[in-house]
Amino acid sequence: MTDREPGSPLRRSAKDLVDEAMTRIETIPVAEVADLLDDPGVLIVDIRDPRELERLGTIPGAFRAPRGMLEFWVDPASPYYKPALDDGRRLILYCGSAWRSALATAALNDMGRADVAHLEGGFTAWEKAGLPVEGGPVASTVPD
Repeated sequence: MTDREPGSPLRRSAKDLVDEAMTRIETIPVAEVADLLDDPGVLIVDIRDPRELERLGTIPGAFRAPRGMLEFWVDPASPYYKPALDDGRRLILYCGSAWRSALATAALNDMGRADVAHLEGGFTAWEKAGLPVEGGPVASTVPD
């Protein structure tokens, strides 16, 4: 049982966890990730919720691994293991704004994957930079 009142601050906030993760993980700038799109030694991994992918699209060629399954999909001892996430390529994770990907990168580093980094600013920064996106909403056309 806890003495914490519902709605009162937690001992450590989500932002505290993200800030701590950011001190010990590798963050890669958007322009550098864009240059790695065709690198055969890199796998870019979208960890956003499937509804976000449907609504906003994804970085071309990104492997889709929902945040809630990532550790299980990366772990060879898990019944949910996905060899595509453990084939020798460096992983670059991203989410919407780089909070979830910071935590996920830290978790995979803690599991022993030193070859994992994340995209600075997440998908929001990618889109803002005008870089390519596949899928997502279909632009409507207005008749002239």
